[in-house]
Amino acid sequence: MTSTSPATGTSTPGIADIPDFPPARSSQCPFAPSPEMRALTEHGPLTQVRSWGDSTPWAVTGHAEQKALLSDPRLSVEFTRPGFPSPVDPTHAHAGSTDLSFVGMDDPEHARLRRMISGAFTIKRVEAMRPRVQEMADDFIDAMLAGPGQADLVQDLALPIPSLVISEMLGVPYEDHAFFQTNSKVIVSAVATSEERATAHTNLATYLDELVGRKLTEPGDDLLSSLCTQIEAGELTRREAATMGVLLLLGGHETTANMISLGTLLLLQHPEQLAVIRDTDDPAVIRGAVEELLRYLSIVHLGRRRTATEDIEVAGRTIRAGEGVILLGELANRDPSVFPEPDRLDITRNARHHQAFGAGAHHCVGQPLARMELQVLYPTLFRRIPTLRPVEELDTIAFKYDAIIYGLHSLPVTW
Repeated sequence: MTSTSPATGTSTPGIADIPDFPPARSSQCPFAPSPEMRALTEHGPLTQVRSWGDSTPWAVTGHAEQKALLSDPRLSVEFTRPGFPSPVDPTHAHAGSTDLSFVGMDDPEHARLRRMISGAFTIKRVEAMRPRVQEMADDFIDAMLAGPGQADLVQDLALPIPSLVISEMLGVPYEDHAFFQTNSKVIVSAVATSEERATAHTNLATYLDELVGRKLTEPGDDLLSSLCTQIEAGELTRREAATMGVLLLLGGHETTANMISLGTLLLLQHPEQLAVIRDTDDPAVIRGAVEELLRYLSIVHLGRRRTATEDIEVAGRTIRAGEGVILLGELANRDPSVFPEPDRLDITRNARHHQAFGAGAHHCVGQPLARMELQVLYPTLFRRIPTLRPVEELDTIAFKYDAIIYGLHSLPVTW
């Protein structure tokens, strides 16, 4: 059953034909979108889906369409707007306590807050941190090698390094890492309740607020202390600084940690490409390999979600004001018109046009840091432990099917 849009004259799925979203991931293809997710592309670069609360937002699957829409100011990121596609009810009593600073704001407020921290993530500033990240990588690998010949790559390497990096940047005591990792895990869970997410967010926000309070009287050479300067100048409230700290703490370790472990496991399934990363002395080869891994894995799931504030014409369809939009990066990054043979891992391809970090005004502010950490970790790990291999078979490894940031719960390895 199909219907014809009077505005565009194009055919759109009828109510009975609208696919459900999100489809479950498939254990048969743990590194790729499920067949049900891939089937959304059969309807063209965007199609309506039936989602949370029986809403019917637009799912955008095409690379060009996503790039255009992510840069379109007529799409809002404010989750409290009617029509915003979200598994969390925005009218919930605790919904407001789970905001993540400027990520959920439109310009000009988004731009005002983002400018206060963007200088810390410039390529120049991040590159100055590379020797320290290399030192961390070597130290944690030394500890693994000093052990019994087996380790959990997630707990012993992938999670602690990004946690330590962002802790040092923010001025957060690393000895508190178990606390913020535990609460971060709840916030990005796809199965946690609204109450559980709100409690976890409140825990982190309270912790960061207390830390900001201490730095107002005893500042250091760190990002939170820099934000305290903005508070004293009347340009930022203490609550805004604490909430920004939650965002940076969460984003600074959760996504990179998952890319480290998931990318390592993927490369162990492709030994010929792993060998190139291990043996090369060319930084450009490593940079290209990291971009291809970012494209191929696309770990942000449930899409980047928006609400249209005005009617938008795209790909022969009309997104009406008030309708929700879900931009599916994992499908854009496998668009064959941009990436030939997109299901083939090829670390020599030019994958720089991927959208793993989004696009437009809301692109990931920390992407230079994430890239640098991955460029250090992958080659260092494979050079230091050339016989690294998983302990378990692929079909028994604990993938994060229950989280909105995809990755691994654990990865037992030996050598």
